[in-house]
Amino acid sequence: MKNFRKLERVVKGFSNHRRIEILDLLKKKPELSLIEIAEELKINFKTASEHIRRLAISGLLVKRSEGPSVRHKVTPAGISILMFLRTLE
Repeated sequence: MKNFRKLERVVKGFSNHRRIEILDLLKKKPELSLIEIAEELKINFKTASEHIRRLAISGLLVKRSEGPSVRHKVTPAGISILMFLRTLE
């Protein structure tokens, strides 16, 4: 039962086109800050923040503090999800 809940959390984590875009961007350009992600995707800062929060909760990306900013990187699980999604295209 616990595995199904974990899978649900992961699926909910990437179940939005913006979140998939963020994962794809961070795979290509790891270690971006929230501001850089929002600028690259031309989305609102608050929107980007909420999507990143959900991706982090689901374990698809990790955050790392670097001075006053936070850097983001796709986890191995996030890379696996991107590969899975490519098979659906």
